[in-house]
Amino acid sequence: MPKKILIVTECFYPEEFKINDVALSWKDKGYDVDVLTLAPTYPLGRVYPGYKNKIYSKGEWQGVNVYRVHATLGYKDSTFKKILKYVNFMILGSIVSLFIGKKYDYVFGFNMSALTGMLPATLMGKLYKKPVTFWALDIWPDSLYAYGFKKTKALSYFLDKFVKFMYCNVDNIALSSKGFESKLKSYTRSDLTFNYLPQWADDLDMSMELADLGTNDKIQFTFAGNVGKVQNLENIINAFCLLSSEYQEKSQLNIIGDGSNLDNLKLLANKNPNIIFHGKKPRSDMASYYKASDFLIISLIDEPIFSVTVPAKTQTYIAAKKPILAIINGDTASIIQDNNLGLCTDPSKIDTIAAMFQRCANMSQTERQNFTNENDRLLATIFNKEKTIDKLLKLVTSKD
Repeated sequence: MPKKILIVTECFYPEEFKINDVALSWKDKGYDVDVLTLAPTYPLGRVYPGYKNKIYSKGEWQGVNVYRVHATLGYKDSTFKKILKYVNFMILGSIVSLFIGKKYDYVFGFNMSALTGMLPATLMGKLYKKPVTFWALDIWPDSLYAYGFKKTKALSYFLDKFVKFMYCNVDNIALSSKGFESKLKSYTRSDLTFNYLPQWADDLDMSMELADLGTNDKIQFTFAGNVGKVQNLENIINAFCLLSSEYQEKSQLNIIGDGSNLDNLKLLANKNPNIIFHGKKPRSDMASYYKASDFLIISLIDEPIFSVTVPAKTQTYIAAKKPILAIINGDTASIIQDNNLGLCTDPSKIDTIAAMFQRCANMSQTERQNFTNENDRLLATIFNKEKTIDKLLKLVTSKD
């Protein structure tokens, strides 16, 4: 009989996350793979067409059984509903896990955001004595404070207890960024080994036709991804608007994506004709936008947690083979600098961001090309999809 793996994740297909690739790969290797998740709503807070927001439902996707629970809607524009969304999965997911958990050999938690979403996995481990593995793509409690929650004595006490309970009850942990270890060490057992397993690049078809960005003869700066408050796009827009009319007229800032801060950013851009909001695009089409761009932007606000965070778009930008502008401190900046992948600057200093835009506008094609010399090596080694998924599976099944 094939061994059974349950994946616990707040987001799954048709939402576009790396966990979809993980589930299909493990199934193809002969494992029975099931998923416990929410009704699909990310990032707009609305249920995807063709899906229903039931209290509980069971479906199937490419041979993977998918258990879904009711999702809180409207969280894009409401902090309260966003909190409710996390609590909702923690409770409903935990109830379902108690009914289905006994039949699995391994439990894998895809910790992409709130740690509360991993409680169903932890409970299965404790109740049914199943080995539990987390892949941490976010770090609590630091990220919670970075998103604006006030660090009171009571909240800090509660969160520290919760985080310690969660991490002291996992058997294995993989980290998407090396810097996460320093943040988690005080919450884990002393015998727990940290495994650095970064995310990989999205599959890109760079043979696609160029996307129509509106003006072909301009220098195209592109940010793609979630448009939230922590992406630091206010500073990027303000810096772009600081450029002289000469540089603005020969440059274009593209923002591709959707999120809770989009309307505010449109107001801030003040109908600047050189700042274009393209909206959310299918992941399958993104290669055409990267191909039409000259520089790709990674940015997060200047908070301690983000200095140890490596956004998944880093690897995808590497695969696109375009110079990267890292408007971020810490681990991501180190990857860009150590491998000569582009330019880095402090995310809190608008004048230096503006100077970066100006330097790029004056950059020769040869200099741009020099920033892509290491891309293939990185994709074949550190940021390799097959190697990371295989190493994750080895962790999950390490108790055999």
